[in-house]
Amino acid sequence: MPVARRSRKIDAPPDRVWAVIGDPHHMPRWWPGVERMEGVERDRFTQVHKTRKGRPVRMDFHVLQSEPPGPSGDPPGHCLWEQEIEGTPFARVLAEAITEILLEQADGGTRITLALSQKLRGYSRTGAFMLRRATKGKLEEALDGLERIVTGP
Repeated sequence: MPVARRSRKIDAPPDRVWAVIGDPHHMPRWWPGVERMEGVERDRFTQVHKTRKGRPVRMDFHVLQSEPPGPSGDPPGHCLWEQEIEGTPFARVLAEAITEILLEQADGGTRITLALSQKLRGYSRTGAFMLRRATKGKLEEALDGLERIVTGP
């Protein structure tokens, strides 16, 4: 299963980073392509993206784990969510997509690790290396957005 992973140390405490990551309402501010959020609940949320032609595309997720970091950053914060694939247009290409975020205290800041595991279906598996490269770029954009938000004024 192709896994794209990116890490970065950000000069902000884990609890400040968690305040953004732990609340899906903030995703349009930092996750690439998200226009708005819908149906945000404790265990699920919907991201709304737009196609190049301006049509909305909804992606539903359910939260598998959401553990904030401890008061001193130990234990680390951990968040895991899975895209609901079956019955959607994504089912033609994807069998599974799981996003994982880990927050660890690091030298007065926070090391953030984003990982996106995508299991491709059928003939799509031949493009796994291209998907992984594109996904790494998306994760870098997400880290840029997080850094901008939590270290800004």
